[in-house]
Amino acid sequence: MLATYTVDLFSTLDGYGATIGDWGGYWGKQGPELLERRRELYSEPQLMVFGADTFRMFVDFLDRRDEFPDVGDAWVSLMTHLPATVISSTLRAPLNWPDASLASGDAVEVVTGLKQASPLPLRSHGSLSLNRALLAAGLVDRIQVTVFPVLTGDTGTEPLFAGVDDYDLELLEHRVLDGRTLELTYRPTLHACE
Repeated sequence: MLATYTVDLFSTLDGYGATIGDWGGYWGKQGPELLERRRELYSEPQLMVFGADTFRMFVDFLDRRDEFPDVGDAWVSLMTHLPATVISSTLRAPLNWPDASLASGDAVEVVTGLKQASPLPLRSHGSLSLNRALLAAGLVDRIQVTVFPVLTGDTGTEPLFAGVDDYDLELLEHRVLDGRTLELTYRPTLHACE
């Protein structure tokens, strides 16, 4: 049986994964239900998969906790203690992460191998370009998007799905957290043009 691969993304309502400016972590909209839900998600046994850029960003945030207080949230600590595979041709071991291994080579081949060999489900938080490639290769089983109640048309950077093909999305699960933030989980299927 193949391990499932879930892409876990944070988004603004207008589809950006990050912003420039003074929004702060989670666009300043995290609340107790969101934080508890994230803790639940990352309490489950799973194998994290990161691209090099996202991994570097997380390590940088962890090293600068004083500047980024959200890094101290319980779910982030849980995530950093899950086993992880970092796909990179530029990073070198040892990695500054408790249980991370380095995989070089083609990301599609690496994740295909992980899906076949891992006894744990696979999850990636962020890693946009990596996950776009995996989506195109048909390796993404679930897309989980947490949509925060903000529009960042002026300051938004990194559109989540820029450049991907057309997909039909089957809604598998949805939640409203803290009365304002949506968590949506979809199964993607490449849209068949007629």
